[in-house]
Amino acid sequence: MTQVVVTDQNFETEVLKSDKPVIVDFWASWCGPCKMLDPIIDEIAKELGDKIKVAKVDVDANLQTAQKYNILSIPTVILFNKGEPKQQFVGVQPKERYQEEINKIV
Repeated sequence: MTQVVVTDQNFETEVLKSDKPVIVDFWASWCGPCKMLDPIIDEIAKELGDKIKVAKVDVDANLQTAQKYNILSIPTVILFNKGEPKQQFVGVQPKERYQEEINKIV
């Protein structure tokens, strides 16, 4: 499973109305730590893509969504389940930390 690019326009459809839990990576192209997080998010998408949806939101291009979820630092990763944010991670975390939270809801 690949990552889904999510925008202000499709956030509701892709994330809030998803039939699977969604892990959303809020990032920007100029953000160094965001680039460090990319391979971790890619691995999660490959390993758990049948159980969850992996989405990316460019905060510079999608200010409305970033503001709605109070994204003040990037990278920020939010795990959504049934349209509700369940867990938020600020900064780069080890892959196991994300998997631990995902496993609680899948």
